[in-house]
Amino acid sequence: MSIKPPFTELDINTQDAGFYKDNSLPIALISKCIMVALVLWALVWPGSANSTLGSWNSSILSVFNGFYIVIVGFFAFFLAVIALLPKTGARIMGTPGEKPEFSNFSWFSMMFGAGLGVGLMVFATAEPLGLWGSNPVVVAGAVEGNTVAALESGFRYTFLHYGFHAWAIYVVTGLSLAYYAYTRDMPLTIRSALTPLFGRHVNGPLGHMVDVLGVVATILGVSVTIGFGVSQFIDGVYAITGMEWMMNMEGDAPTPGKVGLIAGLVLIMTLSIISAVSGVGRGVKYLSNLNLVLSVILLMTFVIFGSFAFAMTTYGSAMVDYILHFVSLSFNAFGPMSQEAFTAAIPAAAQPLAGDLFSGATNAWGSFDGFKSGLTGTAAGLDDATLMAVYEAGNQGRQFGWQSGWTTFYWAWWIAFSPFVGLFLARISKGRSVREFIVGCVIAPSLVCFAWMTILGGTAIDLELTGGAEGTIIAASNTAKLFVTLGQMIDGGLLSALTIMCVVLIMTFLVTSADSGILVMNTIMSGGAQETGVKHRIVWGIILTLVIGTLILAAGENNPMDALRNAMIIGALPFTMVMGLMCLALIKALYRDGLREKRGLLGQPAE
Repeated sequence: MSIKPPFTELDINTQDAGFYKDNSLPIALISKCIMVALVLWALVWPGSANSTLGSWNSSILSVFNGFYIVIVGFFAFFLAVIALLPKTGARIMGTPGEKPEFSNFSWFSMMFGAGLGVGLMVFATAEPLGLWGSNPVVVAGAVEGNTVAALESGFRYTFLHYGFHAWAIYVVTGLSLAYYAYTRDMPLTIRSALTPLFGRHVNGPLGHMVDVLGVVATILGVSVTIGFGVSQFIDGVYAITGMEWMMNMEGDAPTPGKVGLIAGLVLIMTLSIISAVSGVGRGVKYLSNLNLVLSVILLMTFVIFGSFAFAMTTYGSAMVDYILHFVSLSFNAFGPMSQEAFTAAIPAAAQPLAGDLFSGATNAWGSFDGFKSGLTGTAAGLDDATLMAVYEAGNQGRQFGWQSGWTTFYWAWWIAFSPFVGLFLARISKGRSVREFIVGCVIAPSLVCFAWMTILGGTAIDLELTGGAEGTIIAASNTAKLFVTLGQMIDGGLLSALTIMCVVLIMTFLVTSADSGILVMNTIMSGGAQETGVKHRIVWGIILTLVIGTLILAAGENNPMDALRNAMIIGALPFTMVMGLMCLALIKALYRDGLREKRGLLGQPAE
């Protein structure tokens, strides 16, 4: 059988002059039109935008929740197989015999920098605490939330959301980009990863569409990251200054209000745009180094003053539990429960009241006691045994609600963020073997994330378990939990100094994340160029600011992140399908490159 050389003649037409010089006009204009339309919709018709995005999100989750869960599980096992196979795992991403561009120490350091971002600052405390109170085992009624019995399952799902599955998403994109860039000398852009499947067709509208999906996913993924980061930044500023104008004071605990969020967003994005305009690479390097130093100081604070022994014990037991449940966590997907199915599953005595019982029994955010106390009329007169059977019958609906609200949200977020992180991982991994790339970029960052979650989150949980916190950490908003935990651990001048340090750390993380996200968007639009025009960074910085700001304004006062979350899940779905095609393309490329290597054809140009 004749084996042709691989297709490498990628031709992304860019403008020779004018405002869009060195940019692909179709990608730039289509991407901007989509984002401008979203901004205008949210600005002119905020109520319609918020409700419609929520409705679309609900519809998508009811159909595609299982797809999101299963394909991420597939990504994890796909990478494991690629790494374990002797031939594919040993293939070098570069010319034969090429050495890695960076030392192991530098490589791991840069990966740690990618893992220690805004997401960890917000969720290292909030995620374990939230899942300690609500996870599928708690939702099923097997254990009670916020108890010692719920610790194991709480950290199981914490590790799921920030562990090997999460990094597998990034590595699928990163490996696809790196393999073609370094073995076939192709540009670092999304369409390159689909050339084994579509060949010359990626030079036309199909390739433009794929790159546009990458840009849109990146914008929405970065938007959610910055949105959460700005919220925590405002919480920190409030903790330092006590300025109530930034906060919504109407709930049980103060939360960042829209005025504060917009003010924080404008500050952060102005700094990001200034950073982009300066074009000084040393500035980003110095900020990254500062981030690492401040992160270590924060972590050591929890090691010294927190519950380190409790955290390390939890780390070991949670790791074993996560590995034992790895397969079920990967593929156990739930679909929505219809009222008809619910009616058929409940005892005959309760069937005439199914309409009154359905919403409470399938509410993932309630409990049996809450379900029971919320009943009125005839339904409230049902005996406990019948009500328990009714509640058990609604378990599938509760599991779907929980999974779509937690796990699927994270998978969509990481998928939307994967062009950003994947491109970064690809850039620093030239000369590495496929096995090194997969093992190093999946396992090493995951272990760092686990350490942050157990040391910061474990300390917060221990403070609640021992009674020292008295529920104050649980009651705080997600973005305020870090500062409330610090307040329970230490006080006085040290607390003030660490709070200020955390605010600075959040700010520098946000600035570097926004600047890097803008760079990735421009890289895709310029056909893979690593140096892009300053004016386009400014334009995309402004567009990014407007997308985040208008969606925050469009959302409800009590849930200002809802519209952003919904838009991100919707925008991530098409790119999820692109990632599935990336896997198929990589299988074909690795297989056929193996055949070419045997016949001495590898490295020859396409005919």
